[in-house]
Amino acid sequence: MFGAGGGTSSYREIEDTDVVILWGSNARETHPIFFHHVLKALHKGAKLYVVDPRRTRSAQWADNWLSLNVGTDIPLANAVAREIIRQNLYNTAFVERATTGFEEFAAAVEPWTLERAERETGVPASAIRELAHAYAQADRAQLCWTLGITEHHNATDNVRALINLSLLTGHVGRYGSGLNPLRGQNNVQGGGDMGAIPNRLPGFQDILDPAVREKFAHAWGTPIQPRYGRHLTQMLEAMDSGEMTNAYIIGENPVQSEADATRTAARLSGLDHLVVQDMFLTKTAALADVVLPASASWCETNGTVTNSERRVQLVRQALAPPGNARNDIDIIGDIARRLGHDWGRPGAERIWDELRSLSPIHAGMSYRRLAELNGIQWPCYSEDTLEPPYLHGRLWDDDPDSRGAPAPFAAVEHRLPVDALDEDYPLRLTTGRRLDSYNTGVQSGGFSSPMRDGEGIDLSAEDAARLGLRAGERVTVSSRRGSVVAPVRVDPTLRAGLAFMTMHFPDEVDTNSLTIEASDPVAGTAEYKATAIRIDKLGSTTADPAPVSGVP
Repeated sequence: MFGAGGGTSSYREIEDTDVVILWGSNARETHPIFFHHVLKALHKGAKLYVVDPRRTRSAQWADNWLSLNVGTDIPLANAVAREIIRQNLYNTAFVERATTGFEEFAAAVEPWTLERAERETGVPASAIRELAHAYAQADRAQLCWTLGITEHHNATDNVRALINLSLLTGHVGRYGSGLNPLRGQNNVQGGGDMGAIPNRLPGFQDILDPAVREKFAHAWGTPIQPRYGRHLTQMLEAMDSGEMTNAYIIGENPVQSEADATRTAARLSGLDHLVVQDMFLTKTAALADVVLPASASWCETNGTVTNSERRVQLVRQALAPPGNARNDIDIIGDIARRLGHDWGRPGAERIWDELRSLSPIHAGMSYRRLAELNGIQWPCYSEDTLEPPYLHGRLWDDDPDSRGAPAPFAAVEHRLPVDALDEDYPLRLTTGRRLDSYNTGVQSGGFSSPMRDGEGIDLSAEDAARLGLRAGERVTVSSRRGSVVAPVRVDPTLRAGLAFMTMHFPDEVDTNSLTIEASDPVAGTAEYKATAIRIDKLGSTTADPAPVSGVP
């Protein structure tokens, strides 16, 4: 955000803030280490507000839980903004000096009265007002979000709506106040930092910038194409059109992790050639023409990892890879050699030093300093200095030249989830994670846990009674794309009309055969959080012949 692809604050700042907002984040279960910092803040007297359709374990710690209807984040954020503006609670000096587009933004949120927002979101007007006043009047406040915001077809607009609130109140660019996207997987931040995104080279340098391309072309000895690549959703679409006929997948299991999983499997099965490099023989690897066994990056290799606070930390090899498994660096280097490009056999530190020479935000992070300081947050421009733990302090600078480009407000409009509810599919399924498991279960499914019960569908007591279902009863859950069989769990914290499932046990219940591939046009993220479903007793007639998974 504001030109940097990472959260603006450090974890320590969470402990020292006055208000924490978890918006679309069940950090207690999905980011438990981060949540310990939240708990420290609460013990010091900070207030916690949780915005989530479900009363999650995070919400149980909250001073106030705002239970919004799935897909209504923008109306809620716009109503919070309108209340702040109407009550003259916004930071006038910051808005005038450090931002652009305020008048247009204020006009866009003006229709979102508290009463209208209550009707659209289901959140009481009094709760919206309380959140607006608490956030605006706090000396320091942290606004945090995760997949509950980003796994929607309008994910980018959802994020922009939250950024608007920070600009309105000046809760960015200073200690204790910031915006924090909590990453959905380990080292997602590091992957983006290294250029594993279609429009940036390492250090978030724009591939369309001629000077950037020239720098990398000189270092790498090859021209850099002056165009953006494809993100994952666009790659899958290119498989449909025949533009992409080969794929090389490293450490990813899209057959079970992508929305509309049945369609994803068909696409990968239709490729001319599929290579999968992984430490597990996943369902995706089972489709591959070639499988390259890789090592476990957290204990069998040397390197770095970057967390959600932008902290780069060393990873040190403790074990030798088993059997034929090899370091990813060695595998990729051998492939390059067979393609006519001999890179030698560089170790992790040499590769990192090359990265430091090309990425200014990493320039000061030698292995020696990373070891001595137990990690360093980027940006770190010099081996002689450390930057503040927060980003965008320039926005508060009195000198216009030092302040640089102002941060823009973005007027965003509400759009309903793509998978509409109707008589045939009257329930809203939202997906997420549980504390004891991880993603598609490839990494966590190999060991037992007393907290783990397998997959089921969580329903409210009202919906279970209305449908004549009892806890433990197996039912058919159907969407417009497929069907699964799963046991019913009655969750007293769920409200009527809302259901919940995870993707942790796809071999038992393939939840992603239900989800919709409708994706955000900028980020490419699918709308995992908003699927229209119905539930039928086993053996009853269904409205379509959707394929069924999970049948014993």
